[in-house]
Amino acid sequence: QVQLAESGGGLVQSGGSLRLSCAASGRTFSPYGMGWFRQAPGKEREFVSSISWSGGSTYYADSVKGRFTISRDSVKNTLNLQMNSLKPEDTAVYYCAAGPAYASRWPGEYNYWGQGTQVTVSS
Repeated sequence: QVQLAESGGGLVQSGGSLRLSCAASGRTFSPYGMGWFRQAPGKEREFVSSISWSGGSTYYADSVKGRFTISRDSVKNTLNLQMNSLKPEDTAVYYCAAGPAYASRWPGEYNYWGQGTQVTVSS
């Protein structure tokens, strides 16, 4: 079992920045890839970014490419998402997840999820 806890969400103006973090505990020695997903009201959960177990491969949704940066610290068992140039359409609950080592884009392939953190971007 892996427990995940997100932090760092909040309210920010358009063009601002936020840094989300996800602390992992439990069976963290397993080779998990990690991902960030988000869900806006009335919409399906969507892929934001993912990183492989080694950290050597990263993937981004087209909508956030060039603005968001994913990283992981395997010593501290933390996952981060630096979000710059935020837009109102980035408003959503952001979830971190642990899953396949290769860092899938598909939420169905992730085994463990955090509770989510709200990000609200005002125009």
